Amino acid sequence: MTTLPPAPHPMPTDPEVLAYIARTHAFYPADAYTFSAEENRAWYNRYAAEMRGPMPAEVSTTDFNIAALGPQRAIPARRYRHAQHQHAGTVLLYLHGGGFLLGGLESHADACSGFCAATGIDVVAIAYRLAPEHQHPAQLDDVQAAFAYLHSEGARVIVGGDSAGGNLAAALCLRQRAQGGPMPIGQLLIYPGLAGDTSRGSYVSNAYAPMLTTAESAMYFGLRTGGMDRDSASDPELMPLKAADFLGMPPAFVVTADIDPLRDDGRIYVERLQADGVAAHYRNEPELVHGYLRARHMSGRAAASFAAMGEALVQLAEECKIGKPKWIASLRSQ
Repeated sequence: MTTLPPAPHPMPTDPEVLAYIARTHAFYPADAYTFSAEENRAWYNRYAAEMRGPMPAEVSTTDFNIAALGPQRAIPARRYRHAQHQHAGTVLLYLHGGGFLLGGLESHADACSGFCAATGIDVVAIAYRLAPEHQHPAQLDDVQAAFAYLHSEGARVIVGGDSAGGNLAAALCLRQRAQGGPMPIGQLLIYPGLAGDTSRGSYVSNAYAPMLTTAESAMYFGLRTGGMDRDSASDPELMPLKAADFLGMPPAFVVTADIDPLRDDGRIYVERLQADGVAAHYRNEPELVHGYLRARHMSGRAAASFAAMGEALVQLAEECKIGKPKWIASLRSQ
């Protein structure tokens, strides 16, 4: 039986994006997902440190722990605060990506400090428990505990995250709705993995995309679930697109990379939110690839996308503060 080679990689043509991909692979091998968890994390942490920009002078940080029960634990957290503290009372709870296997407080420090510097909004990042040592729903349990802590402080919480963090942000909203609890005032989802249909759309056309492949995405799903069959799974806290409806969800700003197998998850999520009357805006970024937040210091496209996210956060913070979360309307024409 003849084994066919994989389909050609869909690749950007933008030289800045190509340079970012090359720099990434110089510090984080494309096949790192086949390594042991410890080896993968070591490569990933080195890569994150290499790609990190300087801490903005106007941003300060404070590390602390969030106490949680069931099991009893302390969740490491870091608060980023702007010197001018322009949006007191609003907090972005930021959930890092990394396939539920990688990442922590250091891996996405550049994005968190950048959002704080650009918006003046406090950012709180957490190091939720990682797979495979901790299976679903451990990650979401930590996210919910962090949200409860911030809400108890009286904060208006925007929940946001990239990739796996985008999954957790959407899942938190679904869990809070199901439990009748307080809700975030908004969602910022950045190239989220929402467990869409892998047999069609971008999961097929971008199956061999640089930075993330469909097979790699499936591997991370298996590590998080202990090998669960994705095709038969139906838990919306694990696979947010499996939710029956999205009535009453918070307004959302969802950004995807065009050359990414996860691209259509974000688009479908926004379409379903809008169908259920939720204010939601979808922005797809041509030429960009999964993980491009780290490219904002070397790619004009990534920098422009990051700026748009910051503008959306400010609009959401301001309009929700006065009880009129209609910020998305002004973005639809852009």
